[in-house]
Amino acid sequence: MRRLLGVAASATAAAVLLAACSDAAGNQAGGSKDASITIAAGAITTKNFNPFSTTALQPTLGVIYEPLYWYNFAKQSDPTPVLASGFSWNPAGTELTIKIRPGVKWNDGQPFTAKDVAFTFNLVSKTPALNPSGLAATAKAVSDDTAVLTFKSKSLMQEPAVLANQAIVPEHIWKDIKDPTTNLNENPVGTGPFKLKSFTPQSFVLTKNDQYWEQGKPAIKEVRYIPIESADAASAALVAGKVDWASAYLPGIDNIIKSGKNLSYVNTPVMTTLIVTCANAGLGCTGPQTDPAVRKAIYLAMNREQLAKLAGGGVAGVGSPTLLLPDRDRDWIASSGSAALPQSADAAEANKILDAAGWTKGGDGIRTKAGKRLSLTIQTVTGWSDYISINDTLKQQLAAAGIELKPSQVSWNEWNAAQTNGKFQLSLDSVGLGASTNPYFVYNGKLATVNTAPVGKTATAGNFARFSNPTVDAALTAAAGTADKAAQKAEFAKIQAVISDQLPYIPIYVNSMLTEFNTSRVTGWPTKDNLYVLPAAWKAWDAGIVLKTITPAG
Repeated sequence: MRRLLGVAASATAAAVLLAACSDAAGNQAGGSKDASITIAAGAITTKNFNPFSTTALQPTLGVIYEPLYWYNFAKQSDPTPVLASGFSWNPAGTELTIKIRPGVKWNDGQPFTAKDVAFTFNLVSKTPALNPSGLAATAKAVSDDTAVLTFKSKSLMQEPAVLANQAIVPEHIWKDIKDPTTNLNENPVGTGPFKLKSFTPQSFVLTKNDQYWEQGKPAIKEVRYIPIESADAASAALVAGKVDWASAYLPGIDNIIKSGKNLSYVNTPVMTTLIVTCANAGLGCTGPQTDPAVRKAIYLAMNREQLAKLAGGGVAGVGSPTLLLPDRDRDWIASSGSAALPQSADAAEANKILDAAGWTKGGDGIRTKAGKRLSLTIQTVTGWSDYISINDTLKQQLAAAGIELKPSQVSWNEWNAAQTNGKFQLSLDSVGLGASTNPYFVYNGKLATVNTAPVGKTATAGNFARFSNPTVDAALTAAAGTADKAAQKAEFAKIQAVISDQLPYIPIYVNSMLTEFNTSRVTGWPTKDNLYVLPAAWKAWDAGIVLKTITPAG
């Protein structure tokens, strides 16, 4: 799930959703030693708990399955050990030795060992469809508590992907799964703090894993996930005390929180909202957006201050043309001139660029070139109210440069399929979460040639723009081969110069990440002063940290 919750639903739909909430985990008005909570999720379409799947249900990663380590994206901090107790590289950067946490069991009672770690990485290595990060390692368990990963070349930059972005699976289960790419894993066996209890398309329930390796955790008994797909429904459920944890963009968040008892929220903006362009005609992209001049004109014609006010609800931040965060990532941005996006529109410069590129205005004010109209379709997901507002506002802003924008709303599945298969012109999305806060993980996923595919084939590794540039590819390779941050920054400067000119992704602003809590049943939720996780309910890995940290209230 990339984003959650949007446009207001009808009163009827909200009533149906709240009815679904009313029996959520049998919650009482106050806390108890066996407290259970309810979490707002997106649509529950398929019983899919496959930790290798991009469409696995929300709690799969972190709540049911765990990684070796965990990174907190809410602040700069060292990785936290989870299933591992230590790791080390050889001097050549080609071997990674991992020590395994002792005493861990799978939730079916079988012991967890280094053989499970080796099996997981070998499964990924030999199955290309499971390997969007391009992990080039084979693994061997040299003892019950030690696994060694061997890489073909110096691979220090693989460290966060290996340690913190790979769910470890049990060999005794997955060795008998014929096709790990399509298996739904309906009865998941993990090491996480919770395990599956029951499932319906209306909701599913996880119950505490009594064999969990961390003593005394989790402290709560059950977690129920229910589908809430609109801002109105989320707001009403929170105020009524029917939902305990939601991550939703709710306009007027302060008033909503004040209207309900025991409600709180935090805002942790780490994602840059942007326009993904299908940019590469050489890989089959079609439309005016394949012209860099058109992309530059869109970039310049935006009034981001207006977009932040109308769509960002006053909680959006200023982004950067580098796709990094101006505050958190300041030290990684090579040029102070590219630290922040322009906030006002420069329609005059946008028109000048399009004139020079041969796009001429017609009688209706819309430009044409070689008989083709400068008309573009931009997609977003039905229900994403802030993104819908962006599209509607951009339509007016871009018209000043002679660009016709046609907003389109589609289901999440349609939107995702269009991006991954290249069957789109423009698409609203966000970027910012990788294996760690190092810029490599944004740039590699979104820009590396190896991480894209021709139109019609899936680019699940993340380069939906179909972007390909030899300078960028060479810089990524060089950055991946060193642990020297100064050397990495020099390579990232080359990348930043290219993408600021070519704009395969057109940044808009740093989007809010609002997360709401009900404190009546449990305590210990993240707060502004204690961001021990990035607290979005949909955030892979972090949700497990939250659910084993909170404790019953009262």
